[in-house]
Amino acid sequence: MSIQLDSTICALATPPGIGAIGVIRLSGTDSITICNKVFKGRDLATASANTIHFGSIRDGERILDEVLVSVFKAPHSYTGENSVEISTHGSNYLQQQIIQLLIRVGAKAAGPGEYTQRAFLNGKLDLAEAEAVADIIASNSEAAHGIAIQQMRGGFSDDIKSLRQELLDFASLIELELDFGEEDVEFADRTQLTNLVDKVLITTSNLITSFDKGNVIKNGIPVVIAGAPNTGKSTLLNALLNEDRAIVSEIAGTTRDTIEEELVIDGVVFRFIDTAGIRHTDDTIEAIGVKKALEKVKSSAVVLYMFDVHEHSVGDLKNIMAKLLEEVQGTKAKVIWVGNKIDHEDFEAIAHEFEQFHNLVLVSAREKQNLDTLVDMLVAEFNRDITNLNQTIVTNTRHFEALTEANTALQKVKEGLESGITGDLLAMDIRQALHSLGSITGEVDVEELLGNIFGRFCIGK
Repeated sequence: MSIQLDSTICALATPPGIGAIGVIRLSGTDSITICNKVFKGRDLATASANTIHFGSIRDGERILDEVLVSVFKAPHSYTGENSVEISTHGSNYLQQQIIQLLIRVGAKAAGPGEYTQRAFLNGKLDLAEAEAVADIIASNSEAAHGIAIQQMRGGFSDDIKSLRQELLDFASLIELELDFGEEDVEFADRTQLTNLVDKVLITTSNLITSFDKGNVIKNGIPVVIAGAPNTGKSTLLNALLNEDRAIVSEIAGTTRDTIEEELVIDGVVFRFIDTAGIRHTDDTIEAIGVKKALEKVKSSAVVLYMFDVHEHSVGDLKNIMAKLLEEVQGTKAKVIWVGNKIDHEDFEAIAHEFEQFHNLVLVSAREKQNLDTLVDMLVAEFNRDITNLNQTIVTNTRHFEALTEANTALQKVKEGLESGITGDLLAMDIRQALHSLGSITGEVDVEELLGNIFGRFCIGK
């Protein structure tokens, strides 16, 4: 997406639809001049920056609305340009009338993400910070919001820029050596470069590893409810959500497909996935459901494996546990065992049998007994992985891919230093690492990349 910074853009900055107010934003050199053509109240050209003025928007002699106009002057605005925000009443018809009027007197309609793209091009945000704006808008939990805020304030960018600058300093010395190739001189201390590469590799590797954590925080932690038919999986989902989301029946095999619902617990989104009962079946449709259930188990962060406490002996339960742990071996899934139906009268006689098992909680999904204990165990599993949300955590797939490319290039630099390859080959790999790191914050030529990133933003942002 190519933009013209000499144009003035306008768009609705608040969600469309009926509400108390709507805000229409203009940005560009002529923002104040254009707004002045339709605003009657005071001369905005003489207004001080960061001030608000009452008046009316008029189309000729026709009054469209009484409004408040906020004036921002370059470079002290979100985009770094002259900017005006018109606070009007929240009628969709009225907002569109004002936008069409602004376009007729000289503005143009903004494209997706064009305000934030201008902020980037005008040096108000780097690329990673700009992407964090979209993450803040999309955040639906305290944890996701916390990471996005940290990135928008430059925490991630500062880490990347610091690493890149250190590499750039050494790259300059390597490049200088190439200019004196015939004289066989070394300006870059190979031992210091090796130490630096090791340091950068540790940081990039930690950032790459953090992506698994960041991805689940951003998109929700997938929690699969699995088990044999009729163990109460759908009842548990309904109890956790406090609504009848899944069909509950005494007939085994009722759930044929997966059902997903989100629940925010302690500021974290958990995506609960109810699955078909796992068993051998000749029913073609149910068999597909069982296959999908096993796939979900392997791709989940946490598995709540439910069993009926009255249906299995201790030996049976140990066999089930062994088989499931073998099934998830090599995946990131962690298993919490959930013994259900403790509300039955004869449970007290067998309760002691379950004391030998770890990571097991006994509940009654129907009566909602011990669900608080189950939720606490879920949160504890999350907290074991995410010990400090103030640390830099990667949540963006593009950043993950760029870091992976940088890591690969740095590994080649390290191998080259160990084998004593020439400076020109070292320089190629260092350049690749610098390019990959620079693409994260926008310190390279990224016109095509900008179109892909900002094209995903909403209009008005």
